[in-house]
Amino acid sequence: MKYDIIVLGSGPAGLSAAVTARGRNKSVLVIGNRWQDSPLARAERVDNYLGMPGMTGMEMLEAFQRHAQEMGVELVTGKVLSIMEWEGFNLTVGSQLYQGSALILAPGVVRQAKFPGEETYLGRGVSYCATCDGMLYRNKPVAVVGRSKDAPHEAAYLKSIGCQVVYVAPKRPDQLDEDIPFIQAAKLAVKGEQTVTALEADGADIPVNGVFILREAVAPGDLLPGLTLEKGAIQVDRNMATSVPGVFAAGDATGAPLQVSKAVGEGLIAALSACEYLDRNGSK
Repeated sequence: MKYDIIVLGSGPAGLSAAVTARGRNKSVLVIGNRWQDSPLARAERVDNYLGMPGMTGMEMLEAFQRHAQEMGVELVTGKVLSIMEWEGFNLTVGSQLYQGSALILAPGVVRQAKFPGEETYLGRGVSYCATCDGMLYRNKPVAVVGRSKDAPHEAAYLKSIGCQVVYVAPKRPDQLDEDIPFIQAAKLAVKGEQTVTALEADGADIPVNGVFILREAVAPGDLLPGLTLEKGAIQVDRNMATSVPGVFAAGDATGAPLQVSKAVGEGLIAALSACEYLDRNGSK
């Protein structure tokens, strides 16, 4: 099924956008982490959201989720591994592919420091998606940099399709297949010439053709290379439009202040702009 709008992020900004879009009779899919794992869910008391003083973060998020579900918003729990622009936007979550005519980015703040060489060799040996790019490295040596709970599963997938896998992490995960070699290392760097040739792990080179860096979340700028960032935040105009046509952004991802009220307001604007974009381009 192709949705009118896909929202990446299930926090206040994403749910506000989804509810607003449903109010304009658009089909909406929200993809995000479990709302119970949100930093807001750990807030003991929220006093600065208009009309809802004294609520815990958990209570507030539960109310937001309930509202979205009552409006007919579809929700998927998972991590977006890739975004491809083709007849709209195609988002990969695990082995599932979801299509949308417009996209709203509301992932919150993705805090992650890149390894040396990671950005240089992105698309030339560095990948964030085993299911997307694994077949490119069949019968070739690859390193899995495990920084997420599902990284051992993705390493097993790569091994199953014929990749020669080595798993690199500060600590061996209990779920890692015993047949997959493990290297304990914390200081990493990606090396190469035209393409990746090695992963440096605590000073020692591991010869590989590919490096799969598997974190809990992928920054929007890595998912959409054409996205313009400013000081790490997604650059938007007053309509919450990004530098990529059909893509809008809202919430903490667009920068300070990191407040629920700001996120909800920006989510509403992003959704209205996305609806106008769809109507202008002939979508329902």
